[in-house]
Amino acid sequence: MKLKDKVCIVTGSASGIGEAIAKRYVSEGAKVVIADLKLDAAEKTAAELTAAGPGEAIGIEMDVTSEDAVNNGVAAVIAKWGRVDVLVSNAGIQIVHKIEDFPFADWKKMLSIHLDGAFLTTKACIPHMKAQKGGAIIYMGSVHSHEASPLKSAYVTAKHGLLGLARVVAKEGGPDGVRANVICPGFVRTPLVEKQIPEQAKALGISEDEVVKKMMLSGTVDTQFTTVEDVAEVALLFAGFETNALTGQSLVVSHGWYMQ
Repeated sequence: MKLKDKVCIVTGSASGIGEAIAKRYVSEGAKVVIADLKLDAAEKTAAELTAAGPGEAIGIEMDVTSEDAVNNGVAAVIAKWGRVDVLVSNAGIQIVHKIEDFPFADWKKMLSIHLDGAFLTTKACIPHMKAQKGGAIIYMGSVHSHEASPLKSAYVTAKHGLLGLARVVAKEGGPDGVRANVICPGFVRTPLVEKQIPEQAKALGISEDEVVKKMMLSGTVDTQFTTVEDVAEVALLFAGFETNALTGQSLVVSHGWYMQ
């Protein structure tokens, strides 16, 4: 088991990609923290993962845009398990508008969840990782960390920003064995993506089928969505790769939609 007894915090992990990563980590023997905005959902997911084993999971409530909530959550993890080996900053949302129609409040909300959340969780975890001389920080980017699409000014800006943050963390954490990487999935058919389909259809004046075929999958080599399991395997790779050889790198998981 590649992550046996490793303590892993995964934000936004009561569902979707985060849940798949947490599930994969538990299957490799990890002690996983399901950190989510909704405590009941986090605890339910944690109970299900613990029952499946061989690792275990706990659920905690965490609003990644609140410094107090993040610090208190990480402190609770340290109190229970004494260390943090892996942080997966996964919590995120999507809001789409044309730039001229993008409400400033929505712009700030998007950047706060994606960028402030990544910064605050990193700031809270990295001192513990440096003290123990090792750790992995993994940011959930996107193909939109490298590419752009219409209607997604805030999302693309935030996901590009994660590349810069990861590179700085890699530089600062490297001497103490703390690695930083970005996973960049293509379209994964999660509830977040399902919500985008009718929104984009309305904004662009096309059918939902056209959104899927022309906007989401036309650039792939096989017209297939990326799966949550695909992303979880990359998250396992970065979590278990215990040298600095790959630090500061991003890995695109997109069925060939974007090739670096």
